[in-house]
Amino acid sequence: MLRRTKSEANPRAKALRRAYELMRARFGHQHWWPGDTPFEVCVGAILTQNTNWGNVERAIANLKTARVLEPGKLFVLSEKRLAKLIRPAGYFNVKARRLRSFLRVLVNEYDGGLDRLFTGDTAAVRERLLAIHGIGPETADSMLLYAGGYHSFVIDAYTKRIFQRHAWCEGEARNSKLESRSPKSTCGPSYDELKALCESALSQRPQAERLDYWQDYHAQLVMVGKHHCRTRNPLCDTCPLRLLLPRSGNRGGA
Repeated sequence: MLRRTKSEANPRAKALRRAYELMRARFGHQHWWPGDTPFEVCVGAILTQNTNWGNVERAIANLKTARVLEPGKLFVLSEKRLAKLIRPAGYFNVKARRLRSFLRVLVNEYDGGLDRLFTGDTAAVRERLLAIHGIGPETADSMLLYAGGYHSFVIDAYTKRIFQRHAWCEGEARNSKLESRSPKSTCGPSYDELKALCESALSQRPQAERLDYWQDYHAQLVMVGKHHCRTRNPLCDTCPLRLLLPRSGNRGGA
């Protein structure tokens, strides 16, 4: 039997938990993040910045065809060659530099071992990742949650949009920035505020179940953002979260 926590008395926590039930009933378990290895997940987390997953899949397929999807092999590639292979992901020159920054730390400081890079508590490993050029909060948390097995909730542009439209968040953006897949908004809660809200509200499950819960919750939000809660002309009437919209809410707002 689950122990009652303070967050259970919070209407927002109840709404967020109900949201998962509705999304899961509609979409089913997403088994996200797709990747054959934790290293592939990390590469994908960098490549997916400002693009869609279909483009990332093509870029990763190129790396696999070239047989270089390993830390050492990828690191010895020239930046020009790497950029050519990941071209389908867009912003390929920028992403090649970011990948090389990640690989430089992984190979030179941790002998190419992700298990060594991910050694330590969540806060310590997160700071380690954030210190690498090109890795922001969303990318770091994606690596932690999906590749490292850490309880570190991922916030993206879909999350912010859905939460704002359902009046699940408050506050003004401050220090953290969203590495969004859609136009950024200058108003609303910060990354850290949304992350803290989700981790507090969605902590009711035992540790053994929480990792999969948080992974799938984030994936469900991506599905809602892609198919219903769009930047313009949102499809609220067919959205699984329509029952949770505030009655006087602005459905069309960004």
